[in-house]
Amino acid sequence: MGMSGPSHGSGGLMAEINVTPFVDVMLVLLIIFMVTAPLMTTGVAMDLPRADAPPLTPDQDQQLVLSVTADEVYYINDTKLTFDEMKTKLAAIAAANPTQQVFVRADGKLQYEKVLQLLAVAKASGVAKVGLVTQPGPVGGGLGGPAPAVGG
Repeated sequence: MGMSGPSHGSGGLMAEINVTPFVDVMLVLLIIFMVTAPLMTTGVAMDLPRADAPPLTPDQDQQLVLSVTADEVYYINDTKLTFDEMKTKLAAIAAANPTQQVFVRADGKLQYEKVLQLLAVAKASGVAKVGLVTQPGPVGGGLGGPAPAVGG
């Protein structure tokens, strides 16, 4: 008489779930993720023109190298081109050979924006694989001297 609702016999199982421990665990996980998420987005200071990696040995006959000097002179292998001529030539190369791998070689003193423009042109032309060429040396070291001459 004092209780309303379904009557439970003595010793019967209760079919309700206690969500309090579940909520406690979820709040702890939320706090952990809120604390660690900003730590994952911090950048690492690095000098891009240098890399301590083994050199690649692609076939010299099929190798295509896009180069840009500090004074923004563009080359495809050893052929000097303007930026617009390079766009057209890259599109033709990508159409003729869709699996062509391209290596981008940029002077260490060149603005990063110019290197990104060159990468964007290569991707927009339909080049499937683009790689960056670096000078071998210790990671984090300075440029250590002038970049090798490109073209002739």
